[in-house]
Amino acid sequence: MKKLVLAAVAAVALAGCGGDDTAGNLTVEGNVRGLKKGVLYLQQVADTSLVTLDSVVVKGNGEFRLTSPVDGADIFYLYLDKADNNQLNDRIVFFAEPGTIRIDTEWDAFESEAAISGSAANEKFAEYRKIQSRYHVQQLELARAMGELQQPQDSAALDSLDRVGQRLTLRSYLYALNFALNNTDSHLAPFVAITEVSDANPKYLDSIYQALSPAVAESKYGKQLKELLSEQRSQAENPD
Repeated sequence: MKKLVLAAVAAVALAGCGGDDTAGNLTVEGNVRGLKKGVLYLQQVADTSLVTLDSVVVKGNGEFRLTSPVDGADIFYLYLDKADNNQLNDRIVFFAEPGTIRIDTEWDAFESEAAISGSAANEKFAEYRKIQSRYHVQQLELARAMGELQQPQDSAALDSLDRVGQRLTLRSYLYALNFALNNTDSHLAPFVAITEVSDANPKYLDSIYQALSPAVAESKYGKQLKELLSEQRSQAENPD
């Protein structure tokens, strides 16, 4: 019994030392205003499959609470099945660590009206997505403009738009690299490096990894970045 008490005290002490990637429970609570009936799911991608960590049936009141053990900071999803045969605007993506995060939103604007609080990592995630979404919108507008051009008369204009597209892609890529380099104390740094710029020059990825805080370096994505760098070094040493 004494050993169990000591173990519990040690776990609490570790949780208070700022290592927010320590395995523990993630609790998601909040309110879906206007929701009278539906099912909310806390989800995560595991081994390329979307799995449900917890769920709750909502009846007459939009207040909810979901909880599940998690391995550390990662991408999670709050999915609403409101039985309206509409697959749009029903899933909120967020980045969170073990602890409590709050999500308040509207049943008929579930994703677009979501207000998320309680996670410093998610604030960084929202900042990153906001900038990248601007590049994405510009790329969509550019693709539409290119599609409206008539060949071969507009070949010069098409070439010009293609160069604009290449510059947009480069700006988006450089933003991702700079974001990771400037946020090495956040779990978002290795996440962005792995998911957005894994094909970057190894020296840039190594600069990101070397600057990570110890806690972030030992996180899921920190370890994946280390493995990626190891693979790149191995390929460079053995090109055949």
